[in-house]
Amino acid sequence: MSSPASRPAPRRRQGRPPVVADARERILLEASKLFAQSGYESSSIGELAAAIGVSKPAIYHYFATKQDIYDAIILQALQGLTDAVVPAVDAQPAPLDKLRVFMTAHAAYLEHNYWSFVAMLVGFSGMSPSYRDDASRLRDAYERLLRQILEQGAREGVFRPGQIVTSGRAVLSLLNWMARWFKPGHGSTAEQIALDYFELLSAGLCVRPAATS
Repeated sequence: MSSPASRPAPRRRQGRPPVVADARERILLEASKLFAQSGYESSSIGELAAAIGVSKPAIYHYFATKQDIYDAIILQALQGLTDAVVPAVDAQPAPLDKLRVFMTAHAAYLEHNYWSFVAMLVGFSGMSPSYRDDASRLRDAYERLLRQILEQGAREGVFRPGQIVTSGRAVLSLLNWMARWFKPGHGSTAEQIALDYFELLSAGLCVRPAATS
C-alpha cells in the first residue's frame, strides 16, 4: 500500500478562465484597434488575447467567434453615435443650429471613439446577417434624422429646397471621411473641423436674400 506522500496529487478541476475587469468593453476596445489597424481578416484571436494580456479561452468566454466581436463593435458604435447626437440635436429648435450640432456632435463622437468608429465604417458591409438588420435600422434612423433637419430648414425657408438627398450625402461624406485622415491629438479637434465644414456647407445651403437694384 502506498504512503500518502507517494500518492499523486489530485488533479485540479479546471474552472472558467480568469475574469478580466470590464472584460467585454476591454475586448471590444482592443479588437477595434486591431481590426482598424490590421484589418479583420489579418487579425486573430491570439493577437487580441496577447494585446489584452489574457488567454484565448478568456476571449471565447465572452464572444463565441471573431465575427461576433466585430458585429458587437459595429452595433455599439452606431448606438453610441445615436445616443450622442440625437439629444444634442433635439435641444436645438432652429434647423441651422440643429445641423451645426449634428455635425459637431458626430465629429466629437468620432474623435472620442476613434478606433471603433473606423472599424465600424470599414466593417459594416461584412456583418453577419443575424446582426445586419439591427445595424441597418440604427444607420437608417440616423440618416433620417439628418434628412428631417434639412427638410425642416427647407420648410422654414432657411435651406434651399430640392437638395435634401444630395445635401445629406454631402454632410455624412464629409464627416465620415475624416476617419480616413484625422488623427486624435494632432492639430485641430474633430469638432473644430466639423464646425469649419458646417460654415462652408451652410454658406451654400442657406437661401440668399434677393439682390436689390
